[in-house]
Order: sequence, then structure tokens, then C-alpha cells
Amino acid sequence: MKLYFLLLISYLLPHTSKAQPDRWQQRIKYVIDVSVDVTTNIIKGKQIITYTNNSPDTLNRIFIHLFWNAFKPNSMMDVNSRSTENLVLGTAKDGKPVKDFDRRFRKRVADLTPDEQGWCNVLKFNYNGRSQKTKLHETILEVILDKPILPKSSTVFNTEFECRVPKLSRRSGRDSQEGIRYSIGQWYPKISEYDYAGWHTDDYISREFYGVWGDFDVNITIDKNYKLGATGVLQNASAIGWGYDKDGTALKPVQGDVRTWKFSAKNIHDFVWAADPDYKHFTRQTANGPLLHFIYKNNDSTEAKCKATADSCVMIYSFMAKTFGAYPYPVYSFIQGGGGGTEYPMATLVKEFGFETAVHEWCHSWYQMILGTNENLYAWMDEGFADYAEARVLAWLRKKDFFAGASEYDRYFNLARSRFDEPMSTPANLFSTNLAYNTNSYYKGAVFLRQLGYIVGEENIDKILLEYYREWRFKHPDPNDFIRIAEKVSNMQLQWYKEYMLNTLKTVDYGIDSLWEEDGVSKIRLKRVGEMPMPLDLELRFKDGTKELHYIPLSLMFGEKPLENNTPRVVHEEWKWTHPTYIVEFKRRLTDLKEAEIDPTQRLADIERRNNLLHLNW
Repeated sequence: MKLYFLLLISYLLPHTSKAQPDRWQQRIKYVIDVSVDVTTNIIKGKQIITYTNNSPDTLNRIFIHLFWNAFKPNSMMDVNSRSTENLVLGTAKDGKPVKDFDRRFRKRVADLTPDEQGWCNVLKFNYNGRSQKTKLHETILEVILDKPILPKSSTVFNTEFECRVPKLSRRSGRDSQEGIRYSIGQWYPKISEYDYAGWHTDDYISREFYGVWGDFDVNITIDKNYKLGATGVLQNASAIGWGYDKDGTALKPVQGDVRTWKFSAKNIHDFVWAADPDYKHFTRQTANGPLLHFIYKNNDSTEAKCKATADSCVMIYSFMAKTFGAYPYPVYSFIQGGGGGTEYPMATLVKEFGFETAVHEWCHSWYQMILGTNENLYAWMDEGFADYAEARVLAWLRKKDFFAGASEYDRYFNLARSRFDEPMSTPANLFSTNLAYNTNSYYKGAVFLRQLGYIVGEENIDKILLEYYREWRFKHPDPNDFIRIAEKVSNMQLQWYKEYMLNTLKTVDYGIDSLWEEDGVSKIRLKRVGEMPMPLDLELRFKDGTKELHYIPLSLMFGEKPLENNTPRVVHEEWKWTHPTYIVEFKRRLTDLKEAEIDPTQRLADIERRNNLLHLNW
């Protein structure tokens, strides 16, 4: 572990301030001290915030997220969550209507009693030793500074705050269905991100987040019988015990009724913790990677699932590091908590320790926690990439075909065929339905990567993912940053793909139109039925058992993908994207042909696949 820490330090230092030549980033450090009253569920805290303005702009005000103010009746979260709960999306197989309710809200915010509601109040905000004028906008606190923060300068803010944990498990909450006492995410006054697009003052409506890269020192004082898991490395492990100093040790006794847990983390953009008096804890060490903490509720069923998940997580790390890049932090914690699966830097809250959920949340360490995209604007670069990464990991672990039966396509097709579809570029809070948000963010986001592999070749998609990690870790990449990496690696033009997938509702649909033989040359006419153009793989299968792959690049690409398998391939002239039909010629007799299939690997997001396969009975 000492060697790992030395390697970690040498790794982090060169990258903490590095960015693209014209892409500055703000920097922050939080020192947070809080005390938790487990009777009233109130948290009282103080913050020392060191804020570095690396921008070329003078800042006359700042904005602070107070997420827990959303847990009140008639809040924006409440009204938004209720606005679609009775919207009927369709009919289930049993004849019952399928509604657009958010399954995460088993209890509505509107139904919370006064002592169940959450809130967060900033009691004091000092800058240069002086109290500052503030204005509350529900979940956003505007601070009007009496002295501007100049470009390329640092300043220190001192705050005091008080908040109450809501009795509703949505990222944060208490007394979840599984009996977890506290799941604490989005909990502290958090300064909004300021980047080249300005302040990101997104209200908390229930979905995604964006934060400033920085360092966290968090001290949590709580009833001495409670046990904690959190982001970061526990600094007073020898005083705490409970498996943090050495696997299997008991919680050490303390004088008095409370104890303080001290966690620290470097170069992250958020912090989560959870607490329960009945937690159990063990660790697993990965090979050449992080120490994994597993913290779960003390019952036999969960313990068995947790240990099985732990063994598998140790196995998959080598594949994850090889495929997505090395995990750069010394620890990662899987913590049983409320709210399903909820990802944070260096830790996740997971429900019931389902293995697939745990893998998905760990994949978020790459596609959000190391590559810190603006989730509010580009949720698909977070959820969709993590969904894709999860599928890659599970296919590797289970030795299954990654391309066979990818359910993401069917989920995307269902939305695209419905009246509820919206562009994938829609900001997370602005989707009209939960269906459109979930499908675009998770499933179409995963399809974006799967289909990109079809365009550039699977060998290139692996190179793209590693180069994306290498170039953009600890930064805030946007869609164009990713697609430029893909272009450089593949030597293709790909902006067209980004624009069609993100900013339009145009779909892919190709079909086999007709075939004939003319002057000894066999011909197949293909037709673009949908509005989105794509390159095509056409596989011809002959009666004698042989195959030919006919590859048609798209004119927009200005390139072609490498050969992907041992099937003989014929590369044709590019298909001009404006032309609805294309004729493929081959030199064998037409009556020798048994089958012709467009996209035999089914990586193409072709919304109507029935016209892709032609079976001939000569």
C-alpha cells in the first residue's frame, strides 16, 4: 500500500492542473466539520472553503447548491416528480397501464410530514472576515460578494450551516426500506461550477450534477455506536478500528457518547457518506489497484451477496484497468444505502448489494468521477458510457458475446417509435418524461458507443476509450472533446455521427430493395429508408457455405474501418449520404446466393431489422 500511495502521488500531481491549452478549470478545497444528532436527524457543520479562480473573469458573486431544500412539499422537485406520475406511456402485457412515475420515489415529497422533510440553511457566510449578502432560490443560494474575486487568485470562505436528513431515499435519506439509517449524498453547501460557459446554477430537480475539482477533508462526529463508510481514506483508522486499521478488527471504545471519523480525498468533485449502527465491514485488495471496502447491513442474506460481489469485483478490476484506464485513487467503497445505486467519487451507495448494480456504479468511477462531464447537460456521457462499460465487464466476466442480444437497442427502439422521444442533447432536467430521460441517458447513450464501434471498428473503439481517459481525466470533457479523440484515433470524420445522434430524432433504417443478374454480374440494390445515413456491412452467404463481406463506407466519414474478422471483405466506393439507394455488385452467379444480410453483427441501430435479411430458396 505504501508503494501504491507513492505511485498515486506521482500520478496525480502532473494531472491536477493540466488541461487543454485554452481550457482553464476552477479549483476548490473543502475542510468540513459536522456533528450529527441521531435523535433529531439534524446535521450542524462548518466549512473552510479555499476557492481558486483560474478563469480570466472577475467574479462578483458565487452560487451554492443546497440540494436538500428540494425535500419539501411544493418544491420544484416535488412538482416535477408529480407532473408525469399519471402519464400513461402504454399498456403492459397484463393489460394494465404503464405510467411514467419515477420508481425512485416510493414516497412522494408532497406526503412528507414536517419532521420528515429535508432542508439546508446557510447560517453564516463570511468572506474576508465579513458577512456577505445572500439570496435564496430554493436549492441555489446566491452570494453577492462585497469584494470581487480577481482572475488567477484564491480566496477563503467560512460558512456555518444546518440541515436535516429527509426521510426519503433519493441519493440522500434516512431509514430506507432496507433499514439503512443514513445515506448522505448531496448534503453540504456545494459551490457551483464556473467554466467557459459561465455559472452552472442548475436547480435540484432529482437528476444529475456537476462539480469543481478539488480536495476534501471531512470530519464527521456522530453517536459512538454508528459505523461509517465514505468517500476517501480514513485518516484516523488506528483510533476507529472496525476493519479500517486491519481487516476484521472491532470498533474501538471511546470515552463519551460520540466519536469523530476523519476522511480525506484528493482531486475529486463530490463527497458521500453513510452511517448505521448495524453495519459490517470487510476489505479486498485488487492486484495493482485499489483497496476495496464493502460495508453492508448486518443480516445473513446481504452478507452472502456482498461477499460474492466482493470476490467478483476483485476479479474484474484488471479488465477494467486495461479497457478503461487505471483507477487512480487508493480506495473504493461499496456501501449499502438507500436510493438504489448512487455513484460518487471513491464510493457508491448500492441497494441490497446486487452485483450488476455494483459494477455499474463502479464504472461511474471512470465515466463521471475521473472524466467529470457536466451530467446536467450530457447525462448520456455519464450513464450511457457507464452502461456500456458495465456490459463490457459482465460479458468478459461471464465469457459471453458482448454483441449478442444487447438490450439497450430494444429500449432505444421502443422510445424512438413512440411519441415521447426527445433529442439526446436535451439537458437532464428538461426532459418531459422519465421515459425519455432514462432511455436517452442510459440506453441510447450506450448505443452511441456500441454503434461507434461498428463505424470505426472494435479495435479502434478500445483505443478511443483509453486515449479519452488519458487526455481528459480530471477535466470536464464535452461531446466534441470525445468525438475529436475518436476522429484522431480512427482517422475518420465523425462530427456527422455526433450531430445526428445527439441533436436530431432521425433514425437508422436500411433495407434490401431488390436483386438481379445482368450481363453475368449479380447486383443487389440497398435502400436507405430512415433519415440517418450510415456505412454498411453487407454479408453474402452462398450455398457452398462460403461468405463474402461487402463494406460500403459513408461519404461523410472520409475513411474506412479496418478489417474486423477473417471473412473476405470487398471495400466498395463510398455511399453518398444524399442518395437513397446503392447497388452492390458481386461476381458470383445470383443463384449461388443463399442469404444476404445488412449488419450481421447487429451493432447498427437499425430501427427495422426485418428488412435487413433476405433468405433465398432457389
